Amino acid sequence: MKKIFTIILSVLLLFACTDLEDFNENIKDPAEVPGESLFTSAQKQLVDQLVIPNVNYNIFRLVMQYWTEVTYTDESNYDLDTRTIPEQHWEELYRDVLKDLKEAKQIIESTPLLPSDDPLVVTNKLAIIEITSVFAWSVLVETFGDIPYTQALDIEILTPSYDDGLTIYKDLILRLNTAITELDPAHESFGFADNLYQGDVALWISFANSLKLRMGLLISDIPTETTLAQTTILDAVAGGVISSNSENATFSYLGYQPNTNPIYVNLVASGRFDYVPSMTLVDTMKNLNDPRMGAYYTLYNGEYIGGENGIENNYSTLSHVADKIKEPIFDGDIFDYAEVEFLLAEAIERGYAIGGTADLHYNNAITASILFWGGTMADVTAYLAQPEVAYATALGTWEQKIGTQKWIALYNRGFEAWTSWRMLDHPVLVAPPDAVSVTPVRYTYPTIEQTINASNYNTAAANIGGDDVGTRLFWDVN
Repeated sequence: MKKIFTIILSVLLLFACTDLEDFNENIKDPAEVPGESLFTSAQKQLVDQLVIPNVNYNIFRLVMQYWTEVTYTDESNYDLDTRTIPEQHWEELYRDVLKDLKEAKQIIESTPLLPSDDPLVVTNKLAIIEITSVFAWSVLVETFGDIPYTQALDIEILTPSYDDGLTIYKDLILRLNTAITELDPAHESFGFADNLYQGDVALWISFANSLKLRMGLLISDIPTETTLAQTTILDAVAGGVISSNSENATFSYLGYQPNTNPIYVNLVASGRFDYVPSMTLVDTMKNLNDPRMGAYYTLYNGEYIGGENGIENNYSTLSHVADKIKEPIFDGDIFDYAEVEFLLAEAIERGYAIGGTADLHYNNAITASILFWGGTMADVTAYLAQPEVAYATALGTWEQKIGTQKWIALYNRGFEAWTSWRMLDHPVLVAPPDAVSVTPVRYTYPTIEQTINASNYNTAAANIGGDDVGTRLFWDVN
């Protein structure tokens, strides 16, 4: 009996010595995440950050007075600090988007090709990763100004220096140019790992050129960059921009969490009732007999009624966000045809010879938006026929005409509406009576940067003219 016990004990000890480490391995998950999976994750995080209405992450709909709050009104009054909103925006883009894109690139580059693999598929994947990275970087620069760039994402550098915002932006344009030339629509890319365009390289070219057009216009008011702005804009249009709603960059969400649209998560699944449409947009659209109102919000007692910005509102006696927008599978839109046509109208008004007229592109933009939101050509015709809407008779400068209609069309795209508003200075938004600041034209730097990266933070704050929400960035010169 003792002998048997000794044998059993010996076997158990041998088993423990040779295989104990195996129990620490998660055999259900791969030891190394494929680059394609990291790209998918980064793409989702990027779209989520631009789409999400959670006040800890994204308050651009509130800043642009598309929505306002019901009970907790801090964010409608431009309080960025209580919930450290800039820090969440910063971390989401650096940590969950750009870092994953960098790792995706490294893994795809280092993965050996099989004899049957097409090397140009890899080239397309890397170019798409680069375009997505440029997009994410542009959001950061347009939010904060000077940011860590050349030393960012390096795990060995814990306190990265800040680069000049304009210098970064010019480098991003160069990177975008290179990526566009590397795309080959005759070959595949990510396939269904790409939730924007399902791997369609031709559509990625249109997206990249549209981004290039936007970036060229953003720097067009800078006196030292007129040549670069012109070259960028003309090249983008010649290369082919988004030309229909079928080419919109919309992310396909699914009907089950955690892959549902963040609007559904925060407005429905949460069981909370935090937001109502703002009277600023509601009243503007009512005055223009806008056919998109029913797609944007619900009726209350047969009327569209918005809440007052920055004060407590009664949720039960006001219009609400339209049900369609709150569906779990509602697409996340980050770039669309309507925006591109507004950009083209703006380019013509700025004197760039891109073809057509400002009137034509303005009409195309409004048409695209109304149709995108479910309207008809009859709706378009009636809307454009109104003197208050028609380009020739609408009040104000071209900035006011384009800026107001673009603001309406960019509903549910708060960040880009914010950037457009800063470029065109229209519509005129009146800050709520209890606002803690002017309407922000930038985010302040994350508080954590003031502690862990104080020296570089202080230098950056001084270089941009002060770490304040009222400090205009390098491109916001008018």
